[in-house]
Amino acid sequence: MIRNVVIVGGGTAGWMTATYLNRAFGDSVTVTVVESAQVPTIGVGEATFSTIRHFFSYLGVEERDWMPECAGSYKLAIKFENWREPGTHFYHPFERLPVLGDFDLADWWLHLDGKVAEFDRRCLVIPAICDAQRAPRRLDGSLLTGTLEQGTQFPYAYHFDAALLARYLTRLGTARGVQHVLDHVTDVKQDERGWISHLVTGEHGEIRGDLFIDCTGFRGLLINKVLGEEFLSFEDVLPNNRAVALRVPRDMAKHGIDPYTTATAMDSGWIWTIPLFGRVGTGYVYSDRFCSPEDAEATLRAFAAPGMPELEANHIRMRIGRNRRSWVRNCVAIGLSSGFVEPLESTGIFFIQHGVEQLVKCFPDATWDQGLADAYNARVAGVMDGVREFLVLHYRAAARDDTPYWKAAKTRAVPSGLERRLEAWRSMLPDPAGIHPHFHGFEPYSWRVMLIGLGAQPAAPLPALAHADPGAALAALDDIPRRARQLMEELPSCHAYLKQLND
Repeated sequence: MIRNVVIVGGGTAGWMTATYLNRAFGDSVTVTVVESAQVPTIGVGEATFSTIRHFFSYLGVEERDWMPECAGSYKLAIKFENWREPGTHFYHPFERLPVLGDFDLADWWLHLDGKVAEFDRRCLVIPAICDAQRAPRRLDGSLLTGTLEQGTQFPYAYHFDAALLARYLTRLGTARGVQHVLDHVTDVKQDERGWISHLVTGEHGEIRGDLFIDCTGFRGLLINKVLGEEFLSFEDVLPNNRAVALRVPRDMAKHGIDPYTTATAMDSGWIWTIPLFGRVGTGYVYSDRFCSPEDAEATLRAFAAPGMPELEANHIRMRIGRNRRSWVRNCVAIGLSSGFVEPLESTGIFFIQHGVEQLVKCFPDATWDQGLADAYNARVAGVMDGVREFLVLHYRAAARDDTPYWKAAKTRAVPSGLERRLEAWRSMLPDPAGIHPHFHGFEPYSWRVMLIGLGAQPAAPLPALAHADPGAALAALDDIPRRARQLMEELPSCHAYLKQLND
């Protein structure tokens, strides 16, 4: 059996991995995190994917346990501003479109209405809840129910301070038995096969393990620098390779807390706005081919923090792409060391969670069955390649083309297969048979919402709908604003709920 797992690197990736493995295997596997105080984490405000709720549930911790310690807030959607054209916006929510027979409401909306600026509010409930800054829970803690499919729950995600979450998980993990070595790795030793045998640290000497997990971020200390695994860049199709971030204080009692992430298109990229409890995390993601770091910082300060020159800017050089394999010999890379696409759809934490979940499913024994590693690598690659394709859709389909950056987005190469799919979507909206074939976290409704919101919907509705009875679709369209009003009356504001949670 594999008894000893050594994780190199802390931060969100290291401690999410450590606590998950500890929960999965308990005392039968020793988990050790070797974390250097000399290597800072990126630690910007993080927006997440709705699957993050399963992670906390698996660990057995409640929102009241961790959210107050991590400046946590709720996320029901991403609001895309200025992507179609300046002055416009739409929501990509965690809400499935209702299905009416053989077609969903987006198909019917194209047939019956088709006004792009009204699509999200006509076909979905969450946009109205977002506009009203409502929480997904009532003040008694009960979860919002009564979505477009009665009896189901609205999915939602979180915003949190990543550095604070790492600290919380450190305390949780060590209390549950995870070993924590605070030291700097000075060398990594390999045996005659090229497998990692042990680490050499500055103060704790040699640290041996069976399985080594690389959570060293963009450095890829084990997977790339020691084992020499090839990194496959995505910059040919996703050119944004830099970001600059600010932590901006905000009077939440005065302004309220938006239950969504905002992605605002700018001349050379886009700005994220992540409302936490007590402050806002914001950053400009851009390509250094179109914008200098100095201009990016000036743009961000003018947009998000005018009159606050004292705020320290954090400049980040992003490595966009993935390793050819994330599992090589007895080393598995998880988090930024495995791969990363820009944070446009909040997939960074999702990649960590998916990676460790798949590692548990494919966990090896002393035979080191290569088939398990191959399965793991295929699943991780499929997720990242699928997200890459989904993000490329954002730029290619966006109607905006008023700057050199946005003009280039319309002529840049796209991943293999996407060009064909884009052509097909000129005639019909994406369906399960027409999107990226491997699991990547995004269902067909997300592709539909983005295609329409960006202004690239099919030129005409499906001809078959002219032969169908529109009664059920008209009733559904009429019911959405009624239910939205009802929910807004029932639900507290995000600020009121989170204040109660934090008191």
